[in-house]
Amino acid sequence: MGVTDRVWGALTSMIKLEDKVNRQSEAMKLQQQKIEDLTGRVIRLEAQIELLTGAAMIKRLKGP
Repeated sequence: MGVTDRVWGALTSMIKLEDKVNRQSEAMKLQQQKIEDLTGRVIRLEAQIELLTGAAMIKRLKGP
């Protein structure tokens, strides 16, 4: 029974490890999606700031 117990223990450990890897993979996918969403938001903010800055400079150049 000693060999059988060790084999069973090894298989159980491998199954647990696979489960942990799968959960970690899902967590990484969610994090990546959040990062991509934030990147898009930053890009939109940058574009708005550039437009507003450009409009302010044009307004300044035209005078009061």
